[in-house]
Amino acid sequence: MPHLVLIDGHHLMYRAYWAIPRTLKTRGGEQVNTVFGMASMLLNIITTEEPDSLLMCFDEGNETFRHQENETYKDGRAETPDDFYSQIPRVFELIESFGISQVSNPQYEADDLICTYAKEAEKNGMRVTIVSGDRDLLQLATDNIKIVIPHKGYMQAEYLGPKGVEEKLGVRPDQIASYKGLCGDKSDNLSGVMGIGPKTAAELIQKYESLDGIYKNLENIRPALREKLEKDKEQAYFCERMAQLICDISLPIKMDELEVGELPTEDIAEFFREMEFSLLLKRLQSLMQTPFGKNHFEEVEDGVVSAADKKEQLSLFS
Repeated sequence: MPHLVLIDGHHLMYRAYWAIPRTLKTRGGEQVNTVFGMASMLLNIITTEEPDSLLMCFDEGNETFRHQENETYKDGRAETPDDFYSQIPRVFELIESFGISQVSNPQYEADDLICTYAKEAEKNGMRVTIVSGDRDLLQLATDNIKIVIPHKGYMQAEYLGPKGVEEKLGVRPDQIASYKGLCGDKSDNLSGVMGIGPKTAAELIQKYESLDGIYKNLENIRPALREKLEKDKEQAYFCERMAQLICDISLPIKMDELEVGELPTEDIAEFFREMEFSLLLKRLQSLMQTPFGKNHFEEVEDGVVSAADKKEQLSLFS
């Protein structure tokens, strides 16, 4: 079964930024901790997943349909330091050096693009791995679609299918939007029903199946809880709608254009050398010796590690 790997680009960048010390710089003084972390995780993802097709999805801005419906959507998130944003151009250079396709859309979030590609791939008989820590994406888990939360630079990745999602949240993937309608989502600044937390939300949905089921059975719910539900009914349905992913966007890149062909070894190696990522050059060369690497990396006469690359470099992902 062909394997499509979908990567939540911004999520990976944030993980890289906070995982690698901000003191990591080139000899010229350029801060590269985010770039190094992204490069390391990309090597780990390719090594572990051996994708037949690969796509990275990004958020493009703050004017999506969710922002238009809710001006405070995602307000309250911790402000990202400037030294993260200054590294983004280098991150895109990294992605381009690997020849990885990337998509974004000002009207939708990366989650919606991931949803669209995942559903299309499943329909076409592919298995899908979604790399992200965003819990909204857990609603996509099926027998053929797995959500992978990267830990330790993808060295201890957590794989979640339908059963794993239910064990983690107490609800099925198809119930997650209703679940968030009740308990909200702090990361998206969605309050849900005031006074109802994750445990109570899961219990209600387990019993009544959905938000509609809960509101059709209010007379069977204890008075104190019923009062909260009645008071914030409109907010509950609004939060449910905000959590529902859009899965029918017109594909900006066709599925067959995502296939992993021959990866540009020299471009990757040259970028690593420019960034002084000596250790990653060695890992790239090791990856090239695997069966997957031999099939997908361009051959290089003398290898990618030169005599000038022998000095070890700091890494939290080694």
